[in-house]
Amino acid sequence: HVQLVESGGGSAQAGGSLRLSCEVSGFFSSSRGFCMAWFRQAPGKEREGVAAINSNGQENYADSVAGRFTISVEHRDNGKKIVYLQEDRLKSEDTAMYSCAANEYFHAGRSSYLNPNAYNYWGQGTQVTVS
Repeated sequence: HVQLVESGGGSAQAGGSLRLSCEVSGFFSSSRGFCMAWFRQAPGKEREGVAAINSNGQENYADSVAGRFTISVEHRDNGKKIVYLQEDRLKSEDTAMYSCAANEYFHAGRSSYLNPNAYNYWGQGTQVTVS
């Protein structure tokens, strides 16, 4: 049973920071790698890929957040993984519902890693509001 549970959203002032977390369980096998990503969707807008990371350590970022956001993965002894999104120098346009997503490892270009159609497993989301 695959579960992705986000936390860490909330309100911040422009220029401030937030760290989002996504606990992933019931998904990973030892023989296959993974791809995990953060997406966001603001009211009236399409879902946008923000950042992605895979088991090779490759990171990809949307141009709108490159240099401000950082994605990372923590491996727990119990097999769970925590995917973090460190958000610094926040802007009002970062306001959105943020969701994490996961899939078994796939090799692709940057645009594919940030494409929501490439991911099978999703969390419920956490709201980020920047004022």
